[in-house]
Amino acid sequence: MAESYDSLIRRGVPRYDEMLERLVDYLPRAANTVLELGCGTGNLSLALAARYPSARITFVDASPEMIEVTRARLNAARRGEDARFRFACERFESFEAGAGEFDLVASSISLHHVVDKGSLYARVRSLVADAGTFRFSDQLRGETEEIHALNWERWLDFCRGEGNCDEEEVAGLLAHAAAHDHYTPLSEQFQLLRAAGFRRLDCVWRNWIWGIIIADV
Repeated sequence: MAESYDSLIRRGVPRYDEMLERLVDYLPRAANTVLELGCGTGNLSLALAARYPSARITFVDASPEMIEVTRARLNAARRGEDARFRFACERFESFEAGAGEFDLVASSISLHHVVDKGSLYARVRSLVADAGTFRFSDQLRGETEEIHALNWERWLDFCRGEGNCDEEEVAGLLAHAAAHDHYTPLSEQFQLLRAAGFRRLDCVWRNWIWGIIIADV
């Protein structure tokens, strides 16, 4: 999917570019050490590198193809290898780093692939420095079945809109969601984040099943 990912994500995620821009808007002004969970093809990665030109940034993704796409895009933007960047090809749950190593942990539409978010959030909390923050966009489950069904219907309406996805692509998205996605309601997200030790929680942007969450230490 690495080659077609950027095209498909904009045809399959309503207001994708707006969501990415809003996530960047809500990032802290300064950070010396940054961790991105799920770099994909590097859309958020490029924004992080531009926003924090002196920061050491670690990019994590379970797909070696995605890692290489992100690396190539960063190298092209920076006109060469940048020693500030580290790449880790592994699952979020197995990623190892020092306690309090990162001022910022960020992610864009990746964490819904994790089943046990409570354990992941506890792990993320251990990696975030004092006065650091965790900020991410992701797919959320509705608080009721009726809300979730409406959000899901509106998403499919968008996918099937003119110029977006054909039925084969819609079927692929649905199959991928059924096999790999684990959605969590916003209220449960907040409960898990609080239990992990985060505070000052907020959902600062939302559109159907997508939202942006911030959680400070």
